[in-house]
Amino acid sequence: MSENTVLCASSAYEEKYYLNPSFSRLPEDIQKELKIISVLFTEEIGGIFIMEFDPEGNLRFKTEAKDSDYSYDEIGAALMVKEIQKNRQELLRSLELFCKVVILGQPLEEA
Repeated sequence: MSENTVLCASSAYEEKYYLNPSFSRLPEDIQKELKIISVLFTEEIGGIFIMEFDPEGNLRFKTEAKDSDYSYDEIGAALMVKEIQKNRQELLRSLELFCKVVILGQPLEEA
């Protein structure tokens, strides 16, 4: 991977959720959990929420909003990302491991 790869995204504007087909091998309960996290984020904060992997397989969170979206809560977005990182540590570590081993093809010892 030479650039970031989107794992999943949710948009408050289009009321849509997207899971990258490359990650369809994730267990169904994890796919459901990702959808819940993403959709709840955009329902509560607004804007667009993206979970993506950097080229090394580290999970990153991005939030963005249209310039005209005055209801988007930028401070709330940062706080909610921190809350997700704190409360879902095991899930996030597992996703990074999955990306490093299955997507990037790293040996388990390196990942």
